[in-house]
Amino acid sequence: MLKKLTIQNYAIINEIAIEFSPYMNTITGETGAGKSILMGALSLILGERADSSVLVQKDKKCTIEGLFSVENKLGVALFLQEQDIDEEAELILRREIGVNGKSRAFINDSPATLQQLKQLSALLVDLHQQFDTLELGDTAFQRTVIDALAGNELLLGAYRKKYRAWAAIYADIRLLEQQKLASLKEYDYHLFLFNELDQLSLKENELELLTEELKLLGNAEGIKASLAKIYAALNESETPIVSTLKQLSSQLSSVQHLLNDAEILSNRIKATQIELQDIGEEIDRLNNSIQFDEKRIEWINERLSDGYKLLKKHGATTTTELLLLHQSFSNQLNSKVQLDELIAARQKEADLLLSNLKTSAKIMGEAREKSALPFEKSVNQLLAKVGMPNARIKVNLTPVELYEFGKEQVDIFFDANKSNRFEPIRKVASGGELSRLMLCIKSLVAACIDLPTLIFDEIDTGISGEAAKQVGLIMQQMADQRQIICITHQPQIAGKAHAHYFVYKEQEKNTVKTNIRLLTKEERITAIAQMLSGEKPTAAALENAREMMG
Repeated sequence: MLKKLTIQNYAIINEIAIEFSPYMNTITGETGAGKSILMGALSLILGERADSSVLVQKDKKCTIEGLFSVENKLGVALFLQEQDIDEEAELILRREIGVNGKSRAFINDSPATLQQLKQLSALLVDLHQQFDTLELGDTAFQRTVIDALAGNELLLGAYRKKYRAWAAIYADIRLLEQQKLASLKEYDYHLFLFNELDQLSLKENELELLTEELKLLGNAEGIKASLAKIYAALNESETPIVSTLKQLSSQLSSVQHLLNDAEILSNRIKATQIELQDIGEEIDRLNNSIQFDEKRIEWINERLSDGYKLLKKHGATTTTELLLLHQSFSNQLNSKVQLDELIAARQKEADLLLSNLKTSAKIMGEAREKSALPFEKSVNQLLAKVGMPNARIKVNLTPVELYEFGKEQVDIFFDANKSNRFEPIRKVASGGELSRLMLCIKSLVAACIDLPTLIFDEIDTGISGEAAKQVGLIMQQMADQRQIICITHQPQIAGKAHAHYFVYKEQEKNTVKTNIRLLTKEERITAIAQMLSGEKPTAAALENAREMMG
């Protein structure tokens, strides 16, 4: 609810402050008095652009400030939380335009962007002007109206959440299927490569070890001859080295009582003899272990040939690289199986959600169908009351593929002249017709939707008499649910207000200024009578004004 609007140094407004009633407020005044200027100032705190040309005094900044009561406004609370702005029971939107034309915006004294101001103001104010009813032709707005009357809000909220989850799962499935398709194209080739490596069944470092073994077996005879010669020199020659060392050790032992170092030297010779004797035994064991095996050589050659072919084929240099490739191909083959299992699991989730969505969509569709005809009748009756007796609307529910809002498209069509040719509203309705149609529709949904403050700017153009009276009654009834601010030229509408504001021009130091004041009961009677009969109202006009005010 807009509690107070303060305007300083804007156009021909020096400074005014308007405190609004929470119910129906009307603003009247002569043409050119400045009513449109008020709306221009208000639009600035709703996020519209401005420049320094609006400044009255070029050396002072322009300030427009709106004080709103936002208790129990969940949408506003969520917005403030998202923007990290302090949440309070009252909210202040302020717009400042400097002498250099630069503009600044504030939400509760926190600097804000115009986009933030627009987003927030849309939750606070619905500015409804003639020729400014494009949303009426928008299918989203039309669907929202029918859903509000059908009581679908909670079910639709849950449905949309499930639909987005289903859409996300379905997108995952499509991605997984693309991955599967890509893997299938290479599956047979990868299977062939895997089987080649799997059949060879290499062990860690096998090719390198077999290469060393082949070198050994290929030179077995020469190696055995060399080892035999060494062994013979140590143990079996005419003068075996081991025996000779044994003799030398004995000779030193025989003179150790004559030489102080003889025993030490003897022991060293004996240790060398033992070491060479051990070496000889090791050489003999090694010589016996080396056997020329033609079959083994043949097998190794075949094994290495197969291994080297795969090394060359895969551009590898070691057995380890081939083993890693084997594991990689195995993983790729297993991924297909895993993809199948994952797709099946995700499809099961999607099918369950889709079943729930279809059930919810059916319930919403039945509620929409049930509310459509009463809505048509109510709007058509109201259209007749507001001066459009030949105008009618028709709600079409067209079955479509399941989407975010159910399984039918909601369209409201319009016929202005009982021609039975119902067409989209935006194509056939004039500005005045749109304004009154919007008023009729919003009056029906005011109790169902958390509408913000509704501001009607001269939507009564082209009507008078009984039609204007009915427009006033509709607004008066809406004001029981929502705050209404209406700029009007119709006395029938002004008479239905809880608070009546009068815009006027006054002379101030050789300049003309716009001002506004809240009228008393007697001033209201006079103002309405003047709207009926002119500057000097007659007694009949004054009496008529009293009747209009009830």
